[in-house]
Amino acid sequence: MGQVSSKLRSAEDGGFFYWCQGCEEMHHVNAGWAFDGNLDAPTFTPSVLVQTGHYAPGWKGPDCWCTYNAAHPDNPSGYECRRCHTHIKGGIVQFLPDCTHNLAGQNLPLPDLPLALTDAADSSGSA
Repeated sequence: MGQVSSKLRSAEDGGFFYWCQGCEEMHHVNAGWAFDGNLDAPTFTPSVLVQTGHYAPGWKGPDCWCTYNAAHPDNPSGYECRRCHTHIKGGIVQFLPDCTHNLAGQNLPLPDLPLALTDAADSSGSA
């Protein structure tokens, strides 16, 4: 799908993708989230919770990305066990204290999409 503002890309399910500066990756809100319609300073409700590895619901263990990476320090997976929990209101991302990355507890403006994830990059073939 395409870029709808400097901050958002549309998703096939009617939702949006945005860049999370804490996880350094795109996160997704589907059409089930309430959206105030502001493409430049959006509000999405409820909160957004992204969990990977042993934080993911239903994780059975015993191994996860943490244990794999610890066992393979010379060849890590490139993945992490992570929890990212945010509120996005009026274009401000509130990183809740239960985030596992270094932005936990901070409030930051929703960033612009990285250039490689914009339509300009798509059209130039450099994405």
